[in-house]
Amino acid sequence: MIEQLKKGKAQHIVVYGTSLSSGGNGKAWMDVVSACIEDRFGNNLVSYTLAGKGGMWSVWGVKNFEDSVIAKKPDAVFIEFGMNDAFKEYGTSVALAKLNLEYMIDRVRLYSDSCDIFLQVMNMPIGKSATFRPDLSAYYAMYRDVAREKGVMLIDHYANWQTILDQGEETFRQYVPDGLHPNKKGGEKVIAPKILEFLNLSVKDK
Repeated sequence: MIEQLKKGKAQHIVVYGTSLSSGGNGKAWMDVVSACIEDRFGNNLVSYTLAGKGGMWSVWGVKNFEDSVIAKKPDAVFIEFGMNDAFKEYGTSVALAKLNLEYMIDRVRLYSDSCDIFLQVMNMPIGKSATFRPDLSAYYAMYRDVAREKGVMLIDHYANWQTILDQGEETFRQYVPDGLHPNKKGGEKVIAPKILEFLNLSVKDK
């Protein structure tokens, strides 16, 4: 994606996943990311679609992949379903979540071997949201493993969120008020900077 932007070629990003990356939550950090990209490479060179849906997990992700992702003709795809794959009531094992994630990666590659794929490991939940996801760490570990095994890019936000949580729950809730969903501040100050760092850009480029 970055190499194409350097050549002045417009790029479309599809962001696919849970409520962490859809609606207002996804817009909070993608607005910053897209603005920084355009400030670096030029206006109207990047557009994005938030194709995920709140409450969904990788089973839904696979079923809706054609219409939600492939049909949008992406140049780059961001994927995160770990948080809701770990939701115990959905009954999705780590093994099944891995199969679903690998399918989505393979489908993107079948569509275009030049489409960049970014897997994302998001924040940890606290409180009741954490009790509903007792094995979340295993799902996040799977994302790291799949990124390595499939040779795709991994943007791992976990350590940054842990640093904030280590400062205490009160501080963490300034960024994640309900214990699960990062707010606008969390998107702009924690998620977006990590993505831009990974892309060798930075917020100061704005």
